[in-house]
Amino acid sequence: MASPVRRGPGRPRKLPADEQRALVLAAAREVFAADGVQGATIERIARAAGVTRQGVYEQFADKMAVFAAVVADAEQLVFARVGAPAAETSELNLKAWAHRNYASMFDFVAENPSAFSVLQEAERVGDPAMTRLRERLARVYTAESERRWRMHGVEPGRADTALVAMYFAMTEALVHLSRAGDAPDRDALIDLLTEFTVGGVLRLYAQYPDLIARLR
Repeated sequence: MASPVRRGPGRPRKLPADEQRALVLAAAREVFAADGVQGATIERIARAAGVTRQGVYEQFADKMAVFAAVVADAEQLVFARVGAPAAETSELNLKAWAHRNYASMFDFVAENPSAFSVLQEAERVGDPAMTRLRERLARVYTAESERRWRMHGVEPGRADTALVAMYFAMTEALVHLSRAGDAPDRDALIDLLTEFTVGGVLRLYAQYPDLIARLR
């Protein structure tokens, strides 16, 4: 009796479009963060995502379309994760509120370094993604911080935009800070950020009130 013919494994099941898109975006974010727009290729993105080049092109017209989608995705991710804690109404005083927001920023940057790298790369190639993000977050921070600053007699106004830019720059720098290969204590760095910024602004406002006024 003849043995039954066994069928080969056949072609792998094609992923649903939304699942394939998510894989491509996640892989592309890492590739763009590591290599920049100039160094990234569709081939490299496809390999990292575990799909074919055709699979990438089914979702995006070209490399720049992938990059634009990655930037938009990263911008929204940061806004949702970093802006949400700041927007929560609570009775935390200014320093406690700032401390919680720094912890949120610090943890997000530590867990998602490629998101900020992609936004910085966007700025380098002419898309002001980081600037947009800072302005959006500044509006959130201003709305919720206003009453807390007033308790200290401070009216920061549009200075909040500059302050948010400084907060991000310092937070990101401290996340990646290392001493002889050992990362500094997370909580100590968050305490440092809180004291330096909140205390620093209060001292500036007390000693140089015209400086804050010029930024409004």
